[in-house]
Amino acid sequence: MMHRLNELTRLIAQHTDQDGMVATAIPRLSLVRMSKETEPSQSVQQPSLCIIAQGTKQVLLADEVFEYGPSRHLIASADLPITGQVTNATPQQPYLSLRLDLDMTALSAMMMEVMPQAAKSPATAPYTKSCGKALCLSRSDPQLLDAAVRLVRLLDTPEDIPFLAPLAERELLYRLMRGDQGEKLKRMLMPESRLSQVNRAIAWIRQNFDKPFSIDRVAEEARMSASSLHEHFREVTAMSPLQYQKQLRLQEGRRLILSEALDAASAAHRVGYDSPSQFSREYRRLFGAPPIQDVSRLKSEPARYAPASA
Repeated sequence: MMHRLNELTRLIAQHTDQDGMVATAIPRLSLVRMSKETEPSQSVQQPSLCIIAQGTKQVLLADEVFEYGPSRHLIASADLPITGQVTNATPQQPYLSLRLDLDMTALSAMMMEVMPQAAKSPATAPYTKSCGKALCLSRSDPQLLDAAVRLVRLLDTPEDIPFLAPLAERELLYRLMRGDQGEKLKRMLMPESRLSQVNRAIAWIRQNFDKPFSIDRVAEEARMSASSLHEHFREVTAMSPLQYQKQLRLQEGRRLILSEALDAASAAHRVGYDSPSQFSREYRRLFGAPPIQDVSRLKSEPARYAPASA
């Protein structure tokens, strides 16, 4: 395990020369480097695999805390508003990680080939935390790390990427499908599974987050009853549909103030708030400071705010 982690650490360090998240020449693969501990940062985590090679991170989904480092990996199987914070990093030993966004088409094809044998039985599965949620933490085995090393190593030979990256990614997805989260990935892909139904509700809310909606309308989109939607939406995301909408509104409002220089009132109306004062109150509750103060902090110390994902 240590040999594989050391090699992954070397490769990520080689291909990240400054702090932040870096998109790579390999489709869907990003690398992250942070040379100091960071403040909590919010984002919407898309379905993805996150592997830490060095350092540690804390991820919050609503009130649930996930702490992980080099011996574990994180899988997100839905679009989730999360808060992330690098908790162990120095210039000498920076936080280094990779994120692979999950290719749903490739996963669907693989599921047809390797299921139902993919998921291990509960008696033999390694440590897994809160796998009822769409965010799940598991121990990384040597085979998974081998596949990750082979994928990242292709960055050393860019001419090989178009031919070999799909094969290396396929091996990594295969290891996930054969691991203790294989059943969760299967549920994510099956159209009438609860996770798939909740994912349909999530997709609809993301497209319509700036408009008022009724739970009955979202339930209709998910093909569930309103009571079933409430129960399973919270089970998957650790929040209600309305709480999920609020997180999206506040994160988008923050982006508008930061990147488009909108004032708080204008941003509030753009994301669907009738009351700017309510927007400011809820903004402060989520981000820890009023909009103007928060954005000034982000602009003055961008290195302290790492990407929430990975």
